[in-house]
Amino acid sequence: MIELPTLDANPQRRATKPNWLRVKLPTGPEYAKVRKIVDEQKLHTICESGNCPNMGECWGEGTATFMILGNVCTRGCSFCAVATGRPNEYDTDEPRRVAEAIQAMGVKHAVITSVNRDELKDRGAEIWYQTVMKVKELSPATTIETLIPDVKANWDALARMVEPRQEVVSHNMETVSRLYRRVRPQAKYERSLEQIKRTREMGHRTKSGIMVGLGETQEEVFEIMDHLAEQGLQVLTIGQYLQPTKLHLEVAEFIHPEVFEMYREEGIKRGITYVESGPLVRSSYHSERHVHV
Repeated sequence: MIELPTLDANPQRRATKPNWLRVKLPTGPEYAKVRKIVDEQKLHTICESGNCPNMGECWGEGTATFMILGNVCTRGCSFCAVATGRPNEYDTDEPRRVAEAIQAMGVKHAVITSVNRDELKDRGAEIWYQTVMKVKELSPATTIETLIPDVKANWDALARMVEPRQEVVSHNMETVSRLYRRVRPQAKYERSLEQIKRTREMGHRTKSGIMVGLGETQEEVFEIMDHLAEQGLQVLTIGQYLQPTKLHLEVAEFIHPEVFEMYREEGIKRGITYVESGPLVRSSYHSERHVHV
């Protein structure tokens, strides 16, 4: 094990966020512009639904990650702030509204994600397809990253989701193998790896993200890096897990920035082309950098 500094394991110390986790408050004209567009188009963003710590920075720069297929997820992951339950029927007009919002914002790179819709036979693939196609129609110069959910081995659905040839296709592993049952009880580690492998075999630039500070060991982080490299993964993001509410998993450890830098270097050594690693890194953070790596 590589020994690098972390915070004291004392629970009282651990409960206080360290100074490297300070974030900007959401303010400024660009933030207000994005807020207005999202509200007017009645859209959802993972920035809000997921309590992302970078919302102030990203919205202040005129960017947001749009969340399609509603804001109620069929999964009950123990780390995620998105509401879980029985979703309503999806909105077939949503692709148009998302595309118009992206056009109005004038963004050069758009990120789109969604909740899991396990109750749908196609896992929401048709809405995914229509959304990406509409964005390309209205903003042909805009590059697109799609952060897609676990399709539960419905590979026809996966093919439809990525058919529009978006520039980056991301699917987050979230955590190491040992913690899957606790963190992602309705997901399977091997299945998510296979989804990434199949996406790569379809000729797409592949990306994934994991959280640390959930109780994993450094060896387990190295192991998941190896597994992802074996699937041909090109981009990996690594960030600090932050407890969204008291009902979610507690933070086991606040990881020091030096450890994040070590993880970045180790990921590169293992054959992953680009690794974004830091306490406040999230899957769509600085995503415009991941298009041509």
